[in-house]
Amino acid sequence: MIPQLDMKRHGGRGLLITFCGLDGCGKSTMIRMLRADLEETGAEVLVTKQPTDGMRHSPIFRNYMDADDHSGYEYRALSLMAAADRVQHSNQVILPALRRGAIVISDRYFYSCLANLRARGYAQDKWIYEIAKDIPQPDLAFFLDLPVQTAVARVRARPEERERYIDMTLQYRLWEEYRNICKANNGILLCSERGPAQTYAEVRSYFGGDGA
Repeated sequence: MIPQLDMKRHGGRGLLITFCGLDGCGKSTMIRMLRADLEETGAEVLVTKQPTDGMRHSPIFRNYMDADDHSGYEYRALSLMAAADRVQHSNQVILPALRRGAIVISDRYFYSCLANLRARGYAQDKWIYEIAKDIPQPDLAFFLDLPVQTAVARVRARPEERERYIDMTLQYRLWEEYRNICKANNGILLCSERGPAQTYAEVRSYFGGDGA
């Protein structure tokens, strides 16, 4: 059983909304639709992502994303770097926005860091739970769920990712970890196989008539 992450309450006037799941699960579409709806109400909306671009462009990150040979790197090093990136981003970008009353929508969040660590065989590592104590707890944490093969097919349909290396065994492990992490942390599991309109209708049901 996965322990619950002991995140800190952000104490801001705003809302923190996160979307996690496999590549291809529909996060970008849900975020785009939600942002448009919320901005129509006059709310300040900050859309951001984790890990940040600085982390995504690092050699160690690109190696694990783009190649099947990871022998030159230690995965724990990547995971620690990603966790540090999230601590910095969460406290220096997300928290100030929440304190001024903005609605923050994050494409991936600390849950993804945990899912990847566990899926790659480091389920016994405890340090990530200590780091989580310095991460703001989302007000709404959505986990988009769909079959692995469907998610991979969506990724492959993107011209720029047609030839991207995808570790299928890892994808199945991640799928399982996301479901377990969602359950352990009171997340909201949504089936995104039904199509954007139906999935978004369920996302929108968690907001009041004024969008907040």
